Amino acid sequence: MNSQFLPVFIQILVAIGFAAVALTLSVVLGRSAKRNATKDSAYECGMVAVGDGAPRFSVKFYLVAMLFVIFDIEVVFMYPWAVQFRDLVAQSPVALVSMAGFAGILAVAYVYAFRKGALSWKEQPRSLREGGSDSASPEPAEAA
Repeated sequence: MNSQFLPVFIQILVAIGFAAVALTLSVVLGRSAKRNATKDSAYECGMVAVGDGAPRFSVKFYLVAMLFVIFDIEVVFMYPWAVQFRDLVAQSPVALVSMAGFAGILAVAYVYAFRKGALSWKEQPRSLREGGSDSASPEPAEAA
């Protein structure tokens, strides 16, 4: 049985050996190079790097990306069903009813995300985000 796996073990040893040799050569040859500030700075297409390398993005970008991935995965679940639609419905209408329920849940989720403003690129006033009124100043307290 061990002779059957001998080529696999040799391949694993070669892969580990190659990785170890490549890393060792990188460290050894990297130490011998002279370092200076110009070589250690980030290369930005010939321009001097200014500011932070990673700009801060609004959370909306990530939220829209996550919603896209979620709804995209749901479409992936629908594809095999659509390919077999004719055969499934011919056998029983249960497949149609179950997919209609699945699509209904997706529609409810989409409407919920839309109403919450997850798909809107416009900035909402802070008072609306917190659930308050849109007035700029608080109402004066009544005198007792």
